[in-house]
Amino acid sequence: MKESKYRSYDDLPLMLNVQMIADVLGISRSKAYELVSSAGFPSLKLGNRIIVPREQFVEWVRQKTGR
Repeated sequence: MKESKYRSYDDLPLMLNVQMIADVLGISRSKAYELVSSAGFPSLKLGNRIIVPREQFVEWVRQKTGR
């Protein structure tokens, strides 16, 4: 697993892109694309860009980890 350069949720920008999701979760970019395309994941598609609001991402992580 890759080590994340982010140390807390407060370090994250308001909107995350797919590469940032991969960095935070320590997964590959291709796995991050699979994740953001999955049902129930809080992503938005704007043209060709996929973005994820920080607060919704944090809530998704908390729901999945029970924290």
